[in-house]
Amino acid sequence: MEPWLVRTARAHGQRDALVTPGGETETYESLLARARTAAGGLRDLGAQPGDRIALAMPSRELIVGLHACTLIGAVSVPIDLRLPAAEREPRTRATRFVLEKLPAGEEVSPAARDPAQTATVMFTSGTSAAPKEVALSYENWLWNAIGSALALGLDRNERWLCPMPLAHVGGLSIQIRSVIYGTTVLLHERFDTDAAMAALSDPGQRVTLVSLVPTMLARLLDAGLQNPPTLRSALLGGGPIAPALLERARAAGIPVAYSYGMTEACSQIATNGWPLLGTEVALSDAGEVLVRGRTVAAGSLADDGWLHSGDLGEFDDAGRLVICGRKADTIISGGENVAPDEVEAVLLEHPAIVDAAVFGRSDPEWGERVVAHVVVRSPIPTVEALRRHCAERLASFKVPKEIDFVASLPRGRTGKLLRRELR
Repeated sequence: MEPWLVRTARAHGQRDALVTPGGETETYESLLARARTAAGGLRDLGAQPGDRIALAMPSRELIVGLHACTLIGAVSVPIDLRLPAAEREPRTRATRFVLEKLPAGEEVSPAARDPAQTATVMFTSGTSAAPKEVALSYENWLWNAIGSALALGLDRNERWLCPMPLAHVGGLSIQIRSVIYGTTVLLHERFDTDAAMAALSDPGQRVTLVSLVPTMLARLLDAGLQNPPTLRSALLGGGPIAPALLERARAAGIPVAYSYGMTEACSQIATNGWPLLGTEVALSDAGEVLVRGRTVAAGSLADDGWLHSGDLGEFDDAGRLVICGRKADTIISGGENVAPDEVEAVLLEHPAIVDAAVFGRSDPEWGERVVAHVVVRSPIPTVEALRRHCAERLASFKVPKEIDFVASLPRGRTGKLLRRELR
C-alpha cells in the first residue's frame, strides 16, 4: 500500500490539507515535504520500521510526525499534551522515542506499507476503566475512510472542522480520512465555543462537516448557533445522545448524523444506526453489541472472533442499531435493570437542567438505588419537581431516589462523562 500522503500529494499537491483558525494553510505538497524531512530526522535518530514513536506535540506538528512515521514504517503514538506525567507514562512506556518537536534530516524515499502493518497505537478514553492500548492497521483506517465516505457522502471540496484532540480517535480519524480522500481539515487545537461558532457561521470558511460530542453541540446551541450556511452534516458521537439535544439541533437547522463508535474500530461503527460498509454488528443473548469487520483492530477481538463492546443495544423496527447504555453501568434496583442513559435523557428534557448524570449507589433494601447528579439553571427547581417530571415519563423503579445539585460533572477531555468518578 502506497503511503496515503504520497498518493494524495501527487494527485492534489496544491490543495489545502490543513487550515488553522488564524488562516495559515498547509498544502499536501508542503505537508509531504515536511514529513519527508522529519522522516529523515527519525532515521538519523535510529528509528526503524515497527518502532513506536510517541508524538507529544501540538496538532499541526503531530500530523507531520504521523506522516513521517508512515514514510519509514514506524508506528505513531499520539500523546495528549494536557495529560500529566502520571497519565503519559503508560502511553509512552513501550515507545522507542518520545518526541516533543519534529526532528529534521535528509528527505527519505517512502516505501510501500503492508496493509496489515500497525499504523497507530491509540488509547481508549478510560471513562469506565483504565485506558487500554489499541493497535490500528493501515487496512483498518482505509476501510474506516471508505465506510465513512459512503455513510456521510463525500465532496471533493470537503472541509472538515476538527475541534477534537488528535490523541483521541475521533480527532485523528478526521485527519486520516481527509488525507485518504485528498480533502481539507480545518484544524483547531482544542474545542473553543467561540472559535467553533465563528468557523461554522462564516460562509467564507466553507465548513461542510464537523465532528462533535454531545457537550460540544450543547454549548454551541447555548451560544446561539443556527443554520450554519455551508454545513451539510455534524457527525455526533462519543457518548449517549439525549433525544432532547437532537430536537434542539433540528430546530436550529443543524443537520446531525449520530454516530456510534469505539477506538477499537477507528471511531466509527454505525452512522444513523446503520453499520459502515465492511462492518458487521450483532447482539449477544444478553443484549451486548458485538462488532467485527475490516475496521476492527485484530488484537481487540475475543476468541469468538467478535469485539465485545460492553455496550447494550437493540435493533429498531427498521433494523437500525440503538444503543441503550453501558453493560457495566446498568443499575439493578429491586431486581429491575435501569439504564442510566435513559434516565439522563428524561432529566435533560426538563428546561432547568443543563447537565445530568445517573448512577447506582449501594442500598440495603434495593441492592442499588438510582441516584442523579444534575447541573441546573435558574429558576432552580425542587427535587420533588424533578422527581415528578421523571415519574411522568419513566417506570417508578427508574425514578431517581436521590437527586443532588452539583456545580459540574466529571467529564473527560472530549466531553465524555467519567461515570467511574461519580461512584
